Amino acid sequence: MKAVKTLGQFIIEKQADFPYAKGELSRLLRDIGIAAKIVNREVNKAGLADILGDAGTMNIQGEGQKKLDVYANEQFISALQCGGECCMVASEENDECIHIESEISKNAKYVVAIDPLDGSSNIDVNVGVGTIFSIYRRISPDGKAGLPDVLQRGTEQVAAGYVIYGSSTMMVYTTGKGVNGFTLDPSIGEFCLSHPNMSIPDDGVIYSINEGYYSHFPDGVKKYIKYCQVEDTKTNRPYTSRYIGSMVADLHRNLIKGGIFIYPLTAAAPNGKLRLVYECNPMAFIIEQAGGKASNGHNRILELDVTELHQRSAIFIGSKNMVAKAEEMMACFSPQRIKKNFEGEVCLQ
Repeated sequence: MKAVKTLGQFIIEKQADFPYAKGELSRLLRDIGIAAKIVNREVNKAGLADILGDAGTMNIQGEGQKKLDVYANEQFISALQCGGECCMVASEENDECIHIESEISKNAKYVVAIDPLDGSSNIDVNVGVGTIFSIYRRISPDGKAGLPDVLQRGTEQVAAGYVIYGSSTMMVYTTGKGVNGFTLDPSIGEFCLSHPNMSIPDDGVIYSINEGYYSHFPDGVKKYIKYCQVEDTKTNRPYTSRYIGSMVADLHRNLIKGGIFIYPLTAAAPNGKLRLVYECNPMAFIIEQAGGKASNGHNRILELDVTELHQRSAIFIGSKNMVAKAEEMMACFSPQRIKKNFEGEVCLQ
């Protein structure tokens, strides 16, 4: 029988990849894994315990919070506070950063940005949800960590990952040395390596977008959707439309099978809808490490300047050839390019 490698064993084994660290990052990832197990326990008994439904509160984005949003947020913050390796937490559910000022955390080297429960609107109907996290090394030399410590470009992430609570519970993460997935074995209560060296196919046949907003999309997005729907045997089109409404669930599927996930600008969300710090940057880091591509339609996600804690962005992410094609159409059907086309320039045959 093949030996099972647990998340803890794998993290310790890979610790040599970080000569500047002395185990802090390993312990931080362990703390996140522990909190994920606790949240998983509650998610799996959501229909039995009084954990479904609205919490009656709003987050900073003005979105109604679910009870599990609040619960997951509390569990991850508590785990990071107790672990001692994190000096500050930025959560999608909190207005401002949470400073950890305990004696064991005052010299901590890392800050964590987290979306505690992505896709929580699906929890009441038993659809897959997830947690997204991102880890940065603090840049403030001493004293209390500040906002600049978390407002770093995505290229500065030292680790990122997600946990998906679905038919099985998986934790997928990267430290910039590839992507590995671990499935929770409930019989022993451990995440076990199940998907080593994950890679996303260069091409796929799945596109994931909420087409209910079609009339509000930019022209480039509309053209790409039509491109996906046109039959062409050379490119395996028409593609299949699959949209769950949970970024973690949609991207996890596309990571394994190949595909593109798009959440573009709309008339109602001219700056985009998804959060750059908590969702776009960590997922972009994971997908790029798996061989894919992540863009806001024009520029690489990881190179975007971060100026606000709850900054939003459009995102085109997934198989690199599919994202490149979407970028091509976004450029070709921009208002400026369309004007040039009328003047005689040929764009996209």
